[in-house]
Parts: sequence; C-alpha cells; structure tokens
Amino acid sequence: MGEITPELLLHGYSVGIFPMSEHRDDPEIFWVDPRLRGVMPLDGFHISRSLRRAMRRSTWTITTDQDFTGVVDGCADRHDTWISGEIRALYAALHLKGCAHSLEVWEDSVLVGGVYGVVLGGAFFGESMFSRRTNASKIALACLVDRLRQGGFTLFDTQFITGHLASLGGTEISRAQYHVRLAQAKNRRASFNAAADATPYEVMQRMTQIS
Repeated sequence: MGEITPELLLHGYSVGIFPMSEHRDDPEIFWVDPRLRGVMPLDGFHISRSLRRAMRRSTWTITTDQDFTGVVDGCADRHDTWISGEIRALYAALHLKGCAHSLEVWEDSVLVGGVYGVVLGGAFFGESMFSRRTNASKIALACLVDRLRQGGFTLFDTQFITGHLASLGGTEISRAQYHVRLAQAKNRRASFNAAADATPYEVMQRMTQIS
C-alpha cells in the first residue's frame, strides 16, 4: 500500500472504510470494510439504572479536545493494540485540521477515560475509547452521544459491536445499510463544538428527559 496521508484517510472514511494495523510496531496499515457495521443510535443510547446513578453522583470533569494525544495514547495503552505509531501520527494530523476530536474524562487533573474519532459532515466515526476507572468509558460515550445530538449529527459509527457497546444500545447494520446512512450523513452540516461541555449529571438529566 502506498503512503497514507491525512487526506487519503478522510477519503477512506467517506467511502466507508477505515485503517488498522496488526500491532503497535507494525509498519503496515490495511483498510477494513466490515460486512456488518457497528453503529450507536443517537436516539437509542441506553442508560441503565446503575449508570444513571453513577452519572448523578459523578464529580468527574468532561472536556473536549483538551488532550487529544493523551486520549489516543490511553486507547493504545493495552497489551494488543491496532494503534501503531503511524496511525497515531495520522490522527494527530487530522486533529490539527479540525477533523478529529476527543472527549476526556478527568478525575481532578488525572485523565481517567476518553474517546476519540473522526468527523465528516454529520457522521462521527468513533475510533477507540479507554477507561482507567469504573464507568469512565460509559460516561464518556454518554457525553459524546449527547454532544453529537446537540451538534446535528445523524450517524455514530462504532465500526464493530462489542458486548460493552451492545449494553449501551449499540447495534449492527449491513454494509449496504451503512453506506446509505453514510451517504446521507456525510453531506449534512453538523458541528462537534456546537454544545458547551457538560457535567455527567447534566447529560444524564437531558438523556432521561429524551428517553
């Protein structure tokens, strides 16, 4: 495969594929186009009773784009990771262009969770998330869904579905269905920064009212 640039990376997302590496030291990047695609319905995020209680009691601070590389590094901080050095550099370049964003969860001044992804029109392509405290990644996703709703997004692509994502309302759709939704979403006007940062409690209140 030839050199992958930030521009080529964005083009890949626009046609429904995304990059991965086999491991952190792998110099090769390959494109992935799943037969079944994971998505998180923006109107179907499930807040369990225990998560609602955790958000109500949380004293964590939620920010966006305050430590993008810290979130990427947190996601890569595991035994097996697809985030190679080249992939890390590509997403950092997209972040500088305003095409990739992060949401951070802080306990005082310590980064304890987060999620990052790529934006194209009204589509958000979630790349990875991490958690260093119980419920940190769930709260990060809830706050991200709230932000995407307020910003006018219509597609939250999670690539694959895990048990963790399924418990929060994530589901799978066919490749054909995904391409239809992608075509509609990528031409919409949406803004990741349309909403102010909110506390977990404020997000929980909004989501409870919607549901």
